[in-house]
Amino acid sequence: MKTRTGLIHHGLQKITAPGLGVNTPVHRASTIVSPDFETYLNRFDNDRVYNDVVYGAVGTRNAFALAEAVAALEGGYKTVVTSSGLSACTVALAALLKQGDHVLVTDTVYGPTRLFCDEVLSRFGVEVEYFEPTIGGAIGERIKSDTAVVFLEAPGSLTFEMHDLPAISAAAKAAGVITVLDNTWATPLYFKPLENQIDVSVQAGTKYVAGHSDLVIGLITVADEKLHRAIANHARYLGDVAGPDDCYLALRGLRTMSLRLEQQYQSALQVVEWLFQRAEVKAVLYPPHTSDPGHALWKRDFSGGSSLFGLVLHCSDIDSIGRFVDALEYFQIGSSWGGFESLVAANIPPLGRRLIKWESVPCLLRFHIGLEDPQDLIDDIAGALKQLPAD
Repeated sequence: MKTRTGLIHHGLQKITAPGLGVNTPVHRASTIVSPDFETYLNRFDNDRVYNDVVYGAVGTRNAFALAEAVAALEGGYKTVVTSSGLSACTVALAALLKQGDHVLVTDTVYGPTRLFCDEVLSRFGVEVEYFEPTIGGAIGERIKSDTAVVFLEAPGSLTFEMHDLPAISAAAKAAGVITVLDNTWATPLYFKPLENQIDVSVQAGTKYVAGHSDLVIGLITVADEKLHRAIANHARYLGDVAGPDDCYLALRGLRTMSLRLEQQYQSALQVVEWLFQRAEVKAVLYPPHTSDPGHALWKRDFSGGSSLFGLVLHCSDIDSIGRFVDALEYFQIGSSWGGFESLVAANIPPLGRRLIKWESVPCLLRFHIGLEDPQDLIDDIAGALKQLPAD
């Protein structure tokens, strides 16, 4: 089955029937009744808690349907659905680490994930060490006898550095270390972590899976049963669960993700190419472009790209850049991305880094290209650039 066909047909949960509609109905339930006394007593026994709807806080039909569809898309064993993209990262990390362990984390990791590592994992006795995103196979030199996990993100948050994922995963596997990749930017449509020797694939389903900027949800897909049970158990112990309505909407968004992402990728390419020709632009951070330092790695390993990129202007006056952003008509100002609408956000250096500092001043802009006509977006940016002072 081809990927686009799978997006339509996976996750039906075999509960649709004539007269019930195409989509898996929303199953709102906290209490799940048992047919008899014995079934109730055994409701959490054996594999039931992983495969059946036994209690609302463990997952509803909608969560199981979404998990089934995502696992098929990822080519994984199973998927755990969590309450947010951040919780997908934190649940995966906490499930796989214990006091006394050492974890290697890319220095370009998503900011809230970094906070969890620094403020929670460290407090509970896990040694957190950051590494340069371009380290490649030399990561093996950082792996110690107590290293349990290598946490990756490609491209990196805000500054979009690429990893040499095959080299890193090979070094980790040779040392018996689990690899976790935040793959939200590419999604499994454009990079399949588990098929590339990564053990755990994390996505913020909030972004391209949901696609409509109206929910938060997390997805953790694993390569084998042991990893699935460890992560599913930890999510259950924490009470981390996504509501049925959010699962329903995420699964509905998944059905059209390939069409949306392809259109947004092509539009992003067009906008980025235009930006490179503008005198006001100092740098565009976007691995699919041939000028990007990570382009060769992206081209080798990825089959497509996201609609998110960084922009650095020559202008050093923050007030002028503020006027530029305010003048944009089609780009709303806000965090997150992956929805149907175009967005712009600003980040003031220094960015959260332990190793290679990002000092570009006065700010780093981040653009997300939505489903608008790309020429309208280009015209919008062109008009807003007039707010910048002339050289």
